[in-house]
Amino acid sequence: MSSSESDREAFDILSHINESDSDEDNRRSRTYKERVNYLASLDSYEFQVRFRLDKASTEELLLEIHPHIKVTGSRNHGISPLHQLLLTLRFYALGTMLLSVADFVGVSKTSACRIVRDISFAIAKLYSKYIFMHTDTEHEFYNIARFPRVLGAIDGTHIRIQSPCSHVGEEFRNRKGYFSLNVQAVCNANLLFMNVVARWPGSAHDATIFNASELRAQCESGLFGNRWLLGDSAYPLKPYLLPPLLNPQTQGQILYNEAHIRTRNCIERCFGVWKRRFPVVGLTLRLSLLRAHSVIIATAVLHNICRSKSLADVPPEMELPNAEAVPVSSNAEEMSNYMERDLLITEYFNNLH
Repeated sequence: MSSSESDREAFDILSHINESDSDEDNRRSRTYKERVNYLASLDSYEFQVRFRLDKASTEELLLEIHPHIKVTGSRNHGISPLHQLLLTLRFYALGTMLLSVADFVGVSKTSACRIVRDISFAIAKLYSKYIFMHTDTEHEFYNIARFPRVLGAIDGTHIRIQSPCSHVGEEFRNRKGYFSLNVQAVCNANLLFMNVVARWPGSAHDATIFNASELRAQCESGLFGNRWLLGDSAYPLKPYLLPPLLNPQTQGQILYNEAHIRTRNCIERCFGVWKRRFPVVGLTLRLSLLRAHSVIIATAVLHNICRSKSLADVPPEMELPNAEAVPVSSNAEEMSNYMERDLLITEYFNNLH
């Protein structure tokens, strides 16, 4: 039997597991809607509009996460792994109340809540497979605006959440006045996430998140060689991290800033594509903090899957709020870092025409 035939057989088995299971301990009789086989009933375009992934990617993802899914009839009321995954993908695509996606698949709101939690945790476990620092980023970044030796573009974005609780809620209120998680990410020139940190409250400053991150420690150790991350003015100037100049004067400084901004724009575009494809992170996450963390990471993993497979961007089914402006401040520390940046401007950007 060929590998593809084996995978198809495994997928067919997984998609029908527990379809006939019943919850014998359920005290109330329930009427279950007949669950639609959306893989068969929808054409390729309609399927991708509703679930954001194409059919082939959905099948492959189901095989990957199945070892991490709890498949018990008494827990999920006989909901197959396929329908659990589709329910969760539909939740990511709508970013709406769980009751809406529960009705879409034909389960209770309680079951929908459990399913979104379990599937999100399972997808988030794929982080290290799909989100990692790439080693071949320099050439593609250079092609954008001729900025040399770029490792990645870094920035933070605020993901709206409901107030966690009265004890710690204010810690999550950002400078715009709403509750959020400040999510730090690094992307490459192809808008693939290479690093995502999703646990910090909205009041945390971008530089604080970076300084406490494993990525900073890796940069300090020289793991990525003589290459730079490009960040906005919220980040400190480091041998491995370049913010823009606040007041460029010379032609070389102006060219540096122009190339820096155009190259760094990749991360803003990456956030935009991610939030449009999965509006759940573009609206307000009405979940517990732990589940919100897993949804953010899970959708980042799915974003990379979509980008790596060159799936067409899918417009959101609802209007998303405007992106929030990132606070601007300067935290440069070491004179040697200033000198290195000045040397780059003098020897490289001053000679660009």
